[in-house]
Amino acid sequence: MTERKPRKDAVRNRAAVFAAADALFAGCGSPEEVTMADIATAAGVGKATLFRAFGDRTGLIHALYEARLEPVWSAVEQGPPPLGPATPPLQRVPALLDAVLCFKLDNRHLALALEGTGTGSPYGTEHYARWHALLRDLLQGVPGLADSGFTAHALLAATRADLVAYLAGEKDAHREQMRDELARFTTAVLGARAGGAASEPVAIR
Repeated sequence: MTERKPRKDAVRNRAAVFAAADALFAGCGSPEEVTMADIATAAGVGKATLFRAFGDRTGLIHALYEARLEPVWSAVEQGPPPLGPATPPLQRVPALLDAVLCFKLDNRHLALALEGTGTGSPYGTEHYARWHALLRDLLQGVPGLADSGFTAHALLAATRADLVAYLAGEKDAHREQMRDELARFTTAVLGARAGGAASEPVAIR
């Protein structure tokens, strides 16, 4: 049985909703300000259409975040070094963290909105569990690390959306400064085995 393709109007509506939500989250003072009614109005669709497609605001945020993150995951799962699976752990771990940081800088308010949808904690979100599992498994191949699970948590804590927003906003830290500081922190955590400053940005299409 062939998989049924979405109708053209449904695909068009979804793209319009994502574009509207992107713009609203990018321009808001706080993610909590953006409502389903705001998104429906900006996208030119009915609020009922929005709820049918995504269930609720949390479902819409998850769908939008996953759509925006898909190119990053594609590079991680099947791309070339330094993000791809053929990269040794000591080079891949810093590259993965740099990619997470850059993504959150580019999607700051969306990332804040997503981390606010966990079950009482940003650590309860599906995307966090996915990043943590990947880093934990990679860190198991790094000699001298006693607890790869805890180390993965500690490294990801440096890329939390609220911290990224604070540093980039209130502290006015520049993008390259933040990337360099994260690279140095990662090197320190890995016992100076990784070496080097932030790598060149990975081109993700």
